Formats: sequence, C-alpha cells, structure tokens
Amino acid sequence: MFISPHPIMMFKTRLDLRYLLGMVVFLLVMLGHIFATQASSSQTQPIILQSTTSTQNSGLYDHILPLYQAQTGGQVRVVAVGTGQAIKNAKNCDGDVLLVHSKADEEQFVADGYGLKRVDVMYNDFVMVGPKDDPAQIKTATSISTVLGQIYQTQSRFISRGDDSGTHKAERRLWQQAEIDPSAFSGRWYLETGQGMGGTLNIAVQLNGYVIADRSTWMAFGNREDHKILFQDDPHLFNQYGVIVVNPAHCPTVQYEKAQAFADWLTSPQGQAAISSYRINGQQLFFGNAPKKG
Repeated sequence: MFISPHPIMMFKTRLDLRYLLGMVVFLLVMLGHIFATQASSSQTQPIILQSTTSTQNSGLYDHILPLYQAQTGGQVRVVAVGTGQAIKNAKNCDGDVLLVHSKADEEQFVADGYGLKRVDVMYNDFVMVGPKDDPAQIKTATSISTVLGQIYQTQSRFISRGDDSGTHKAERRLWQQAEIDPSAFSGRWYLETGQGMGGTLNIAVQLNGYVIADRSTWMAFGNREDHKILFQDDPHLFNQYGVIVVNPAHCPTVQYEKAQAFADWLTSPQGQAAISSYRINGQQLFFGNAPKKG
C-alpha cells in the first residue's frame, strides 16, 4: 500500500534543496570573486627591478617610473644595491629585471643562463671628486692613471666603496690600468666603506678624501661642503648601463611578460626620451643609447 509523504516532510525537503542550491550559488559567487581578485592582483602586482644605488640615488627612477606607469599602467618596485649584489639577487630569483653597470658581469649572467638578453640602455660617466685644496694636485693631470698615481705617491686619503658594485668594479679596473694595488694600503690611506654611493660620498667629505663617483649621484648629492669634481672626461671613465630580463626557465616565478614589457619600454623611443629628459640644475645626467630597432 503506497503511503504519500507527510506534507511537513515534503516542505522540509524543499527547504533543504533550496538551502543546498543557495549554498552552491554562494560558493560559485565566492570562487568567482576570489579568481577575479587574484587576476586583478596579478595585473597590478609590480615587477621587481634589481638595480644600482647610483641610479636610485641620482633620482632617475623617481623621474622615469611615473612616466612608465602613466604610459603603460605598469608598476615597478626598485631594489637598489650594488651591481654585484643585484646580480646575486637576480640569480636567486629575487627579481624580474636587472639594470646594472658592469658589462662583463652582465654578459656572464646571460651566458650562464640566468638572463635572456643584455641590451644597452644608457650611459653617463665617472668623475674624481676631492677636496678643493687638492693635496695630490690631480686637477692638472692628463689621465686617470696619472691621477691615481699621484694619489698613491702622496698617500692622500682615498675612499673606496669596497662593495663589489659597478662603481667599485670600475675603480679596481682603473687601479689595475695604473699598475697600482691599493689593497696593500687598506686601512691606511686607502679606506673601503662597504656602502652605497651616497654613503661613500658622505664619508669622503667627512674625511677630506678623494672618491670616484658616477656623475649623476654627485650632481644629486647635497652634502658637498668643500668637495668638487677635480678630474673628468677621460675615456676610461665611461659608464654603460644595460638591462636584462631574468630567464623564466631558471626562475619560474619571474613575471616574464611584464618584465619584458618594461625592458622594451626602456629601449623604446618613449623610454629613451624619458631617460634623456632627466636633469638636475639643467644638466642631463643619463644619455639613452639603446640600439635602434629596425
């Protein structure tokens, strides 16, 4: 004999079904919101640019990155350290793009599979800064090797970054060209700070010493006191910067598309114009020299 369900049971069953359907709809809406939020976050997440203290201290990024974001919507977070440390960080997958100034090390970075391709971006130059009384009498010298020779002969205080940065690497090459090993006098007249460009300039001023600096940081430096540029314009003081996108085959977490977009912008006419337009007191600090795209 068939017994029909009790009306109360049927009503309860309908309520249970409606509740389950409501929960399913709620969960689908929440999942859609989560996925949309993740996608939005991925779009707005900045790329990490491993770069140098010299470019940061000069104010260049404060000038060009807002222009990049206005033109493309892309965001960039700068980690400013010495070139050697920036390369190590990129090898450890702690960045998406590398912009530094030690060409041999950059080319090795690519050759070892850590980066995709190195491209010239811009250049400026190094200058020898020192106290105005110029105890080593370098301001009449005709070459950077002569300058370093006179500092060595007079044992005038010289302040080195000593941090494996691009500037420090360049300084060591210049001492080698002058056939002088200043490390033998470390702690005497040759003093290594282990600091960035701004900190090293401060110490040079405090200790009344000579220091090699990139021109852009010196131009932006405010604590000059009696220090000034005493030697410049030697071809060996040329300072080239390059950009490299970190290889996603080595670092799967690299935001490759956004990183490549930024590198492409830096070397595009718009990026090159942004770089070349940066000035302090009317003086251009960086000169775009990316290869022309055919």
